[in-house]
Amino acid sequence: MKIDSGTTAWMLAATALVLLMTPGLAFFYGGMTRAKSVLNMMMMSFGAIVTVTVAWVLFGHSLAFTDNPSSAINNVVGGFDALGLQSLVGTATENDGTGMPSLVFSAFQLTFAIITVALISGAIADRAKFGAWILFSILWATIVYFPVAHWVWGTGWLNTMGIEDFAGGTVVHINAGAAGLALCFVLGKRHGWRKEPMRPHNLPFVLLGAGLLWFGWFGFNAGSELAVDGTTGLAFMNTQIATAVAAGAWLVVEKMRDGHATSLGVASGAVAGLVAITPACGFVDPWAAIVIGLLAGVICAYAVGLKYRLGFDDSLDVVGVHLVGGVIGAVSLGFLAAYPFLDQQSEGLFYGGGVGQLGLQVLGPVAVGGYSFVVTWVLGKIIDRTMGFRISTEEEMTGIDVTTHAETGYDLGTVYASGVTSPNGGAAAPAAKKVDA
Repeated sequence: MKIDSGTTAWMLAATALVLLMTPGLAFFYGGMTRAKSVLNMMMMSFGAIVTVTVAWVLFGHSLAFTDNPSSAINNVVGGFDALGLQSLVGTATENDGTGMPSLVFSAFQLTFAIITVALISGAIADRAKFGAWILFSILWATIVYFPVAHWVWGTGWLNTMGIEDFAGGTVVHINAGAAGLALCFVLGKRHGWRKEPMRPHNLPFVLLGAGLLWFGWFGFNAGSELAVDGTTGLAFMNTQIATAVAAGAWLVVEKMRDGHATSLGVASGAVAGLVAITPACGFVDPWAAIVIGLLAGVICAYAVGLKYRLGFDDSLDVVGVHLVGGVIGAVSLGFLAAYPFLDQQSEGLFYGGGVGQLGLQVLGPVAVGGYSFVVTWVLGKIIDRTMGFRISTEEEMTGIDVTTHAETGYDLGTVYASGVTSPNGGAAAPAAKKVDA
């Protein structure tokens, strides 16, 4: 087995960067929730790391990235040649014996599966049973994510048709966004939604999370080239361009619409730009990355308000940012694609291509989004009818951190048994008693 040390070193770094995105997402989501549910929100991301890792090793990689050419279902799901990953030990990714160890490729793809599941949790913040979420994460990864990854990145039907998705606009963001929308309908609205203020409790957390996501996303996008070459550099640069433009565009929308440019806005705009450029980063020119970022920043800034008009409680705007942003990026390739990787792919309309590729870029989001929504709704309903998916009203009002995890995100001082409050807002120590000799 001959290994390319440069490619392997880069892919190890990219894998670590993408894994860091899930704790970054935990901070991003955690800061956007109320203080009484911050730990639960972050735990949902860390829980996804645990469950998806185990499922990936046992059967996930095999279902997503192995072939079953003798079976008619190979267009839908892969085979069983890599169960437990034992067949990957001592092998490399390239047929000629050069490249990275197959286990490095598998680890890289695992981190994508993890964050896709974690993204869904933002739609149901404050109200989901943690045990139900853990079960859902395993089932959803198995029935939805692994087959969809095979469709687009393996030898499945969408890849065979020639869809373009460089780093996961369809597989990750549209997939997760549609699932989040379905769970909004399954679990229903939070108590007090639209009647009580549910503002982010910790905006520094939100900015920290957005920064970690931005940092890790360079591994997410540039790493998806699976090599170190010119396309790696193009994907890296386009990621920065679109993200910065989208963050700025969101701020402009806020200033014009509301009179204020906010920290939550710049963080949300940055994530919208990252989402939109993901499927296109290795396929478009840098000027096109500006266009994609601009569209994402403006459209997603308005799209997050759809939940109020349509009446679904998407707690942390998974639909408005990830579903809508993913669609913007995927469809934009039908117009802006300049560097097709496969023979059956073609340039976008602006580069002389026909409408065929545009049709594929529309088909992908419709097929993946529709499949994810329907299966997620069914899974959510089954879990809700059997073990219950939503916490009780009392638990929600008290705070899911205390009722589920027996913890709080912030210790604001020890309360003494005397119950006397000190002038600074804490509890005062009881006065010392005189003891007679």
